Amino acid sequence: MSQPRSTAHFLGLRTAKYTAPDLAAAKAWYAQVLGIAPYFDQPFYVGFNVGGFELGITPDSAAAPQRAEAGVAYWGVTDATAAYARLLELGATAYEPVQDVGDGIKVGTVHDPFGNLLGVIENPGFRID
Repeated sequence: MSQPRSTAHFLGLRTAKYTAPDLAAAKAWYAQVLGIAPYFDQPFYVGFNVGGFELGITPDSAAAPQRAEAGVAYWGVTDATAAYARLLELGATAYEPVQDVGDGIKVGTVHDPFGNLLGVIENPGFRID
């Protein structure tokens, strides 16, 4: 069933936004994790371009050290087990270990050092060209 496009039509994910009590520390940690510098760097917002998608960080002095799951952005990786291990080595804490959820798709979730849930997904069936 095809519906006409409207101005309210979803175009796809654009940005995953996280908060951190220390924006400078979060910027440094994510720059190390991603291996890139932010493309946008202001006292109110830091943005990284990750494969055409945005990871944004905003300061929040009241951000809890670990937050409950309210939705998880899963970032595509080529090897979920290796990416998960690297995040732990860089100071993240385990939340859900990497598991195969079927059809070769593997997912895992950590808490970054600032309390945000950060997911990784290895999905051989999903490619962006």
